[in-house]
Amino acid sequence: MARNEVRIIGGKWKGRKLSFPASRTLRPTLGRVRETLFNWLMADLEDARCLDLFAGSGALGFEALSRGARQVNFVDNNYQTAKALRNNVTQLLGNAAGPDRARVHLQSAWKFLDRCQSREEARWEVIFLDPPFDSGSLERALAAIAERNLLTAHGRVYIEQPANTALIHPGWRVAKTSRAGDNQFGLLAREF
Repeated sequence: MARNEVRIIGGKWKGRKLSFPASRTLRPTLGRVRETLFNWLMADLEDARCLDLFAGSGALGFEALSRGARQVNFVDNNYQTAKALRNNVTQLLGNAAGPDRARVHLQSAWKFLDRCQSREEARWEVIFLDPPFDSGSLERALAAIAERNLLTAHGRVYIEQPANTALIHPGWRVAKTSRAGDNQFGLLAREF
């Protein structure tokens, strides 16, 4: 498999490849991590609305769609990456169903979040957060999600970060956690 392809590992599109532009900053979530994550989310994905905030390859969002999510919003600020996401939407969903189930937003995560308020259409059951490591974006995104009340009451946020950093974040509790190599990942829930 080429460096700029990732394979969907489960659901109706199992085995299908997603193409994305080669980039030193784009690192798709490992297959074994996605397998663990989606085993955790198995009961929560059917008909769920999801947000893939730093979408990159879109592997997390497409995996969610493959496993029964109703809709995924993909957000990425790179033109070539957003174009590849749109091509993958068309390849997997076609032109007719694509916009209803998968929306690609070519903009920064911050502009997207600034447009969101705590109204029903801007709330998600699952939010995937895998920003570039050491960017400070993870903490900022978690704060914005909490402040704007963008997660449903029983919703979860997936995070991935270096193994040598704390998985604990203010206002959030760790629901699940694991490690893979130099990375740790987990599901967070809001503390109320």
